[in-house]
Amino acid sequence: MNINSTLIGQAIAFAIFVMFCMKFVWPPLIGAINERQRKIAEGLNAAEKAKADLATAEQDVQQELTLAKTKAAALIEQANKSANQLVEDAKTQAQVEGERIRQQAQASIDQEINQARDSLRAQVAELAVLGAEKILQDKVDVQKHASMLDQLAAKL
Repeated sequence: MNINSTLIGQAIAFAIFVMFCMKFVWPPLIGAINERQRKIAEGLNAAEKAKADLATAEQDVQQELTLAKTKAAALIEQANKSANQLVEDAKTQAQVEGERIRQQAQASIDQEINQARDSLRAQVAELAVLGAEKILQDKVDVQKHASMLDQLAAKL
């Protein structure tokens, strides 16, 4: 065998092998590589979009949080105003109730004073009758004496 023919045969076999690979093996490999590159690019684009969406969502959360804090502060302020109003109403009602109780107590005291005066008048009248009986040694008519004392009390 001749080395030249061997080399030429090997070169032809190699060329056939390369053409076979380029026709049947290379296209699926290139397709797989291209598909993988496309998926990586899509993944990077999706990651960038997700990053932008996350930033937007964080801004929305901050806005909502600020709004919620504002609403909470307004509700707290309103609750404090309501509490203060309730306290003021309770104070007013307590003052009114205190004044009513004071007036009732004053009326009761006045009534007791009048009863005590009437009782004292009756006792003074009775003592006067007893004293007059002892002085006169005679029994005085109680009805006549009571009418005289009433007339005297009316003049005073």
